[in-house]
Amino acid sequence: MGKRFVGFALALALAFNYGFAQQKALTNTANSKFAVFHSPNMEDVRWTGGFWGDRFEVCRTSMIPHIWDTYMDADVSHAFKNFEIAAGLDTGQHKGPSFHDGDFYKVLEGVANMYAVTKDKKLDQMMDKAIAVIAKSQRADGYIYTKAMIEQRNTGEKNQFQDRLSFEAYNIGHLMTAACVHYRATGKTSLLNVAKKATDYLYNFYKKASPTLARNAICPSHYMGTIEMYRTTQDPRYLELAKHLIAIKGDIEDGTDDNQDRIPFLQQTQITGHAVRANYLYAGVADLYAENGDAKLMERLNMMWDDLTQHKMYITGGCGSLYDGTSPDGTSYNPTEVQKIHQAYGRPYQLPNFTAHNETCANIGNVLWNWRMLQITGDAKYADVMETALYNSVLSGISLDGKKFLYTNPLSYSDELPFKQRWSKDRVPYISLSNCCPPNVVRTIAEVSDYAYSIGKNGLFVNLYGSNTLKTKLQNGEELSLTQDSDYPWNGLVKLKINNSLKQTQDISFRIPGWCKGAKISVNGKLYKDALPAGAYFAVNGKWKKGDVIELLLPMEAKLMEANPMVEESRNQVAVKYGPVVYCAESKDNGNKVFDYTIPTDIRFSPELKEIEGAKMLVLNGEALINNQQSWKNQLYREVNATEQKAPITLIPYYAWGNRGHVSEMSVWLPVSK
Repeated sequence: MGKRFVGFALALALAFNYGFAQQKALTNTANSKFAVFHSPNMEDVRWTGGFWGDRFEVCRTSMIPHIWDTYMDADVSHAFKNFEIAAGLDTGQHKGPSFHDGDFYKVLEGVANMYAVTKDKKLDQMMDKAIAVIAKSQRADGYIYTKAMIEQRNTGEKNQFQDRLSFEAYNIGHLMTAACVHYRATGKTSLLNVAKKATDYLYNFYKKASPTLARNAICPSHYMGTIEMYRTTQDPRYLELAKHLIAIKGDIEDGTDDNQDRIPFLQQTQITGHAVRANYLYAGVADLYAENGDAKLMERLNMMWDDLTQHKMYITGGCGSLYDGTSPDGTSYNPTEVQKIHQAYGRPYQLPNFTAHNETCANIGNVLWNWRMLQITGDAKYADVMETALYNSVLSGISLDGKKFLYTNPLSYSDELPFKQRWSKDRVPYISLSNCCPPNVVRTIAEVSDYAYSIGKNGLFVNLYGSNTLKTKLQNGEELSLTQDSDYPWNGLVKLKINNSLKQTQDISFRIPGWCKGAKISVNGKLYKDALPAGAYFAVNGKWKKGDVIELLLPMEAKLMEANPMVEESRNQVAVKYGPVVYCAESKDNGNKVFDYTIPTDIRFSPELKEIEGAKMLVLNGEALINNQQSWKNQLYREVNATEQKAPITLIPYYAWGNRGHVSEMSVWLPVSK
């Protein structure tokens, strides 16, 4: 009896100290003063079928087991073995990139979110064993970085944050995030205690470090992580640390755009530099705004977002167009100012297709940033961008079976390219040079349900559509249970059925996507409103009772899209979208003649449901024009051959390209015939 009481008292104390009893959401903005939305708990939403139900099931049965086995196999990935060596459980040298620790923390986060929904005891046991090793690898002062810890064990040297290219803080940032998710999913503090010691270490380090030394912290995942630790523990030092991290950004003499610190954040007017690091920075700044409401931060975030969406984002939501760029971009009169930037945001409208970089992590960063902007504003335009990236440039980074990956996400490919690109355009099970994207995309798919709904002052907001159930608590304290049934994005009909009666009147607000025209809503079979404005939430107000049904109809058709003529490589070409999904032509369906096709402006596509590698999707069949050109080998220019004939063309969702073996040709953008 005494042991039970002590255990209960300890659990109660932890719940009080860490706010566990309040919310168990992926990002906990329930108590953030300047956030207008917060999420349901992680286990409140369950996919029951449809598009995301299928992806979640593949994640459960294939993605999670595959990524876990990959990181546990030292012959493939040395990430977990590095922890064992750092913990003194094995001997050897550190192997792999310096951000390998962060890769494994992302794996843990994905497993934790999967556990939150499934309550699979095997997942819990897997995490327990791994966390015990991670905890043992941590230094007494809280520092944790296997590369340095292994070096210390082997040489006795105690170095930290000395290398400008160090990923120590990045790794700790992913530790923080994974620890918060693990705690909310399991109620256990084993990983949270490790993260708390590491955050304390960072707090003490940054109080003493010079700006130059402090800048040795590229790719700022720790901005998001620090805020989430604050939300979990309510330790005010962590909020102070987050504010300090952003304040010192650019407070050095030799900063670089590659690290987003050449110019102080509050003086930046456009997106430059490394796309992953930029998007993570903006996500972290948005998190800080949710806590302190600093209008100067929001002003800069709006500038960056406008620059991204008006000048530098691909139609797929992809970010970071250039393998290697320069900043300033050649307009400077002083050549010594020009810096080489990897994975770069280029100039406005600089959006090449064959050589598009669009690292999967950058596209996920786009989701993370827009998700946070949605939470602090409630503006549907951010959910639109989030949805675009999720369905296109994020999903394109992983195969349909969940076991193979792409690092970059080009919008065109051809075997005829006379050069070999740095990253494989065939999906591979492990990206040996940098496997940061696979665990990132797996955790993202495991967490999509957390983006589906938001809770606001007046009720529930529906962000993403698909078949699922929701059981959650609204801000007025009432519980709401509903079932959503939809074959979105292949069909625009969304049906919500209320499963319990409410005592008070509440809004249920539906996002009307920016691409949608003519949306309408019915309640219990009667038209409630039609011609709904696109790009905004529409509130349906009612005192809901069990059995009420709300139907939303989002008319869908294949649409031809054109780019601003300043996007040089897509001029006089079109892309095809069906709802939020971007399509491409692949050689598998079109006789290895993708680049001979021309799309008439009056083309009519016939949607067809089919399976590709076991995944159901809508393909588009139409009649295009084809010019059977002779080979371009050894020719740079030639006289136009205007002879064209009609020919069938099939388009598949862009995210599904490259899933049926090697692809000789693929393109999102195709020439248009007016």
